[in-house]
Amino acid sequence: MTTTIWHNPRCSTSRATLALLESMGIRPKVRLYLQDPLTEAELRAALNALGQPALALVRQKEPTFREAGLTKASPDDDLIAAMAAQPILIERPLVLHDGRAALGRPPEAVLAIF
Repeated sequence: MTTTIWHNPRCSTSRATLALLESMGIRPKVRLYLQDPLTEAELRAALNALGQPALALVRQKEPTFREAGLTKASPDDDLIAAMAAQPILIERPLVLHDGRAALGRPPEAVLAIF
């Protein structure tokens, strides 16, 4: 099975999650989503695997969230479009494995999908 991590190397939690996976012998495909933005379709697929609404994957404290006119009540379509246009809005790290997904907050939370 392929394991992928949506990773931001500047984020200590993202680095810790990647290190945890590697310590388990898992060599995930690393998606540097800030440099290689995700499409709306990829975001929708990840949300489906996560089993959560779009708000669960949005960094609500990011200034871009307010600047984009988004709120907690914004429709999923608006949130997904915003994340695709402004990848800084995507919560990280997200680990995808075998049709399932988990946010690495805390890093150990990703262990549930293995």
